[in-house]
Amino acid sequence: MEKKNAVSTNAARPAATTSTTTTTKQEGKVGSIFASIVIPVAIIVSILIYMFILGNPANFEGGDPNNHPLPGNYLGVVYKGGIIVPMLISLNLMVLTFAIERFLTISRAKGSKGIETFVRTIRQKLNQNDISGAVAACDAQKGSVANVVRAGLGKYREMEVDQTLPKDQKILAIQKEIEESTALELPMLEKNLVIISTIASISTLVGLIGTVLGMIKAFSALATAGSPDAVALANGISEALINTALGIIGSTIAIIAYNYFTSKIDALTHSIDEAGFSIIQTFASEHDNAGHAAHRTI
Repeated sequence: MEKKNAVSTNAARPAATTSTTTTTKQEGKVGSIFASIVIPVAIIVSILIYMFILGNPANFEGGDPNNHPLPGNYLGVVYKGGIIVPMLISLNLMVLTFAIERFLTISRAKGSKGIETFVRTIRQKLNQNDISGAVAACDAQKGSVANVVRAGLGKYREMEVDQTLPKDQKILAIQKEIEESTALELPMLEKNLVIISTIASISTLVGLIGTVLGMIKAFSALATAGSPDAVALANGISEALINTALGIIGSTIAIIAYNYFTSKIDALTHSIDEAGFSIIQTFASEHDNAGHAAHRTI
């Protein structure tokens, strides 16, 4: 009867693993599609904002975007930053969009309850040797951490009925299962973070390009014969400063977002490691007790 149960467990196992892998791949495709949509949309929206909102004739003297912005009209001031401005706006929009997407994804990965409470519940259930209760807690919690812990508990049950492997091999099998499940979940948590980190690096550089172009215009105005062109000089300096400001803002937001999400992912990984250690420790102690009892019986 035990052999039959073991065979049934092993037969069901590939299906569960395949289901998890398929779900992960589907989520990965959704994330890739999301990124491929957000980037061009952000560029298009930025160009429209630059042309029709910042470049609105009502923002300038005489209703002409070639003139000075109206006093106190910051939209017109930003418009004077030149052609680099829509690029910087698009980078800022991308950072905000991907930051919101990562926040929702990581919040969903935590599950329905606090991660500390969940790990504490799992440890309590394991201390009571209540594997079914621990699995039920995973089902109620949901999320990436619960998925990894549930996979470890499934392997725990499988090793309990296995009569062929020694104890050390069983512990290694449970540990490997937890590591493999973690390897499947972590890429989904880290997805699109590379975009945020890239923007953190290039936003300042793009702003610097606008700064250089603005300074070129400013020095060109100073180089005119006779008196310098005050309007061109002012426009060049404005373009330089505006691009510098937008580049620094985008880079700052991206760095903060990247560090925040990285710390959250590290906390989730730590929780997974803590729960996985509890599973392995419980299995080892239970089998030690079982081994000592069998020895005393003999």
